[in-house]
Amino acid sequence: MASIKPDKKSTKWVQVVGGKTYNWKMALLFPKHLPVFGAHFERFAKIVKQKSRGRLKIKVYGPGEIVKSMDTFKAVSHGTVQAGGSVSYYWAKKIPAANWFATIPFGMNARGMQTWLHNQGGLALWEEVYAPYNVIPRPGGVIETAMGGWYNKEIRSIQDFKGLKMRMPGLGGKVLKRAGGIPVMLPGGEVFSALERGVIDATEWMGPFHDKIMGFHKVAQYYYYPGWHEPGTTLEFIFNKDAYGKLPYELQKIIDMAAKDCEIWLMDQMVEKNRAAFEELVTRHGVTVKRFPQHVLDRLKEYSDEVLKKTAASDPVATKVYNVYQAVQKRLGPEASSLYQARYMQ
Repeated sequence: MASIKPDKKSTKWVQVVGGKTYNWKMALLFPKHLPVFGAHFERFAKIVKQKSRGRLKIKVYGPGEIVKSMDTFKAVSHGTVQAGGSVSYYWAKKIPAANWFATIPFGMNARGMQTWLHNQGGLALWEEVYAPYNVIPRPGGVIETAMGGWYNKEIRSIQDFKGLKMRMPGLGGKVLKRAGGIPVMLPGGEVFSALERGVIDATEWMGPFHDKIMGFHKVAQYYYYPGWHEPGTTLEFIFNKDAYGKLPYELQKIIDMAAKDCEIWLMDQMVEKNRAAFEELVTRHGVTVKRFPQHVLDRLKEYSDEVLKKTAASDPVATKVYNVYQAVQKRLGPEASSLYQARYMQ
């Protein structure tokens, strides 16, 4: 029997009956066993299989199982795999504009990113940026404002960043360097021991749930907020454009809707788990939680503006994305950019 195709404006699931079958591979930047994140992409593959009645099956591979972690984008681009799960700022060295589709220091929070991507033309611009690489992006879920990191000394003034060795990658690391700090690049598996041995003085990671799993509360004195460096980190699903284009329309629609379903699921999961983990860190483990002084945040914001302008000026496409992002952020106002921790901090 022929598949039932909906009107192209429909947002409802598609009923698929019969037809050619497809087998895809999905490579992850994250370990498959990483709580929530690993399950997030496995869940996507399961939904696609169910909704397509088995016509599209996606096997999920962790880092190193089929391609190296940092080769995920290249593998999708070249068609080595048909899909990937990652965060766009990892490709910023090659594609500077990619920073703005993940998160930027003092950028938009979860609410702002959602609005921009889905209702203010952000996704269309993201597709335009990735098009030369034969890759199609879809939002994979926005995480609430990150925590500001774990420190073994108090941050009372901007001077306290002088000489501070901190695990902080990306644009946040460049802002830290501008403040006199020393950004250190370390893979996740080495961060705890580096902090414990004093190789680094501080580290950022994610939110309370994943931070607790890493055990940072055992080797650091202070837990700071807000995460000025990552106010609304957005994960991504990426698909090889040729492979996606060869699918029947109804299977393309299922992929898009499954990505949207998982996007919402991830956000809900992180709100719930971060709240519970934060309460446990404070009440059970006695973690000292501190907010960065406002004058420190103000100075970091100044440095951030400098870094963002310099990054945007390095590439014409990045300049375009930067200008659009700035305009949307201004139009959406303070609620889309608030750095105060979300519900679990209130």
